[in-house]
Amino acid sequence: MAYKVTMEKTAVTATPASQMTIQKAKSKLARMNLIDQFLFDQVMEYQDAFQAAVSILVSKEIVLLNKAQTEKEFRVSPELRQARLDSVAMDKSHVVYMVETQKRNTKNLSRRSRFYQGHVDVSLLAPGTVNFNSMKDVCQIMVTPFDVFDRGLYRYTFKGVCVECPDLEIGDGAWRVFINTKGKNSHEFTQEFLDFMEYITKTTDTRAGRSESEKIKTIHRRVKEVKNSEITGLKLLRKWEEMTLEREEARAKGMREGRREGRRKGREEGREEGREEGREEGRILEIYSMVQDGDLSLERAAKRLGITTLVLKDRLTASGYKYSEM
Repeated sequence: MAYKVTMEKTAVTATPASQMTIQKAKSKLARMNLIDQFLFDQVMEYQDAFQAAVSILVSKEIVLLNKAQTEKEFRVSPELRQARLDSVAMDKSHVVYMVETQKRNTKNLSRRSRFYQGHVDVSLLAPGTVNFNSMKDVCQIMVTPFDVFDRGLYRYTFKGVCVECPDLEIGDGAWRVFINTKGKNSHEFTQEFLDFMEYITKTTDTRAGRSESEKIKTIHRRVKEVKNSEITGLKLLRKWEEMTLEREEARAKGMREGRREGRRKGREEGREEGREEGREEGRILEIYSMVQDGDLSLERAAKRLGITTLVLKDRLTASGYKYSEM
């Protein structure tokens, strides 16, 4: 499985107005921490940074085959929803590592990780492959500044185990890791891991300087390169513009759908009103016929219609019905 990252360099001639916007983008970039998806993606494009980060997160030295591919899109079919992962790379043992940061608790991360797993698994086999054992092992890592499972742990590692035999793993080569930067079981982790948990949410020179970890220092060098890069500032500006356009399109789409729904409901309500009016008119004409046939007295008919006898007589005459005074 090969990963390829394409960097598009666009020449930009900035007007004074757009230059102010670029400066705002760079200012926002300077305030970002590694937990922010945009900064994380840009930093993880560096092979040494991704390798260092994953090695710390899984407490195991890994060596990548190549640089990570960021914001990689997986789509089974054009008609189905795509999965877009922050960073994906393969190590020399041919294990695929997927890492994503999630700053906001959407309350659906467990199932979202399942959705991602399915898309990645499909992409690991070429069409027509019959040997499922050729699938690469996959480790999916989700980093959050909150506790998804409320157990107070820094790391939750999930592998398929048998309910009846808890010591029996399914051995399908897939596992999911949830990192909680606010864990409480610090005695179970190295100082490097604990320093990285602080650094992810407070990505500053001070935090990096406090740590003796060479991996963290490597990551921080890349963070500073990214934050000082004019190209990265332009990429953030373009991302803002894309997000603004997407929001406007979504709002316009919502308005169009709202108008269509309003028209549909209006038609339905109109039809229902018409049916109701038709039913009421039929009831009135039936009463008129009963009066004309002598099956219903004027007094009883007027009572049913909620009008006076005099008004009923006028309406019967106007509608061409005859009635008896008896």
